[in-house]
Amino acid sequence: MPEVTIGHGTVRYRDVGSGPAVVFVHGALVDGRLWEPVVSRLDGLRCVVPDLPLGSHRVPLRPDADLSPSGLAQLIADFLEALGLDDVTLVGNDTGGALCQFVVTRHPDRIGRLVLTDCDAFDNFPPAMFRPLVWLARARLLGLALQPLRVRALWRLPFAYGRLTARALPDELIASWVEPFLADAGVRRDARRVLSAVDPALLLDNSAALRAFSRPVLIAWSPDDPFFPLDHGRRLATIFPDARLVEVPGSRAFMSQDQPERLAALIGELAA
Repeated sequence: MPEVTIGHGTVRYRDVGSGPAVVFVHGALVDGRLWEPVVSRLDGLRCVVPDLPLGSHRVPLRPDADLSPSGLAQLIADFLEALGLDDVTLVGNDTGGALCQFVVTRHPDRIGRLVLTDCDAFDNFPPAMFRPLVWLARARLLGLALQPLRVRALWRLPFAYGRLTARALPDELIASWVEPFLADAGVRRDARRVLSAVDPALLLDNSAALRAFSRPVLIAWSPDDPFFPLDHGRRLATIFPDARLVEVPGSRAFMSQDQPERLAALIGELAA
């Protein structure tokens, strides 16, 4: 994978195709492979997919890097600048959707369009099922608490990856997400610092500022998601001045895995 060094440290990324740039932002405890089924269906676009320091990355960042939500928004903005990307279609999911909301309020200059799929919004940051991860991170017990992920049979339980998709995720994909956290103390440190800084008040305060982002916004949301309620997608669509909501049934939080063809068509229409 190519990589770029910015103020936070080294970020690896995937860079596929040519044309208008689409940058994909994943959530916690996954990496850019989350987006592969969508990227493989997008023609005539340059798809750039960084592996962000959210617990499944393979190159730890500098120990003093700012990994708060605003710090990660700065990381994404610096990444776009380092690659010389302008008029970007920014696509976010899960925790990554929250980070995209911070990007468009703090660093909008390089963003031409925004796509949010099921993601943290308002005070749902993180969803209730995953709030214990924040508490464990603040208590410096996250590494110990996630040791059961060494057992493959536990991967599909509700507290792990079991309810994030309507269809079963491949074991090989989950393994690629779990292994970096279990194997590298630096990765665990980054994940702990990211999750320790998650605070619903921060995202809620940021929501009003979304009104200032007047460029086109697509909100693709599943009505069947147990973590991210459809009402939040509807509320987001009323805040952005130029937004439309598209419901995508038959998926859960990871729409890119459940409905990649539909999501790719929506992204391709907006980005082109």
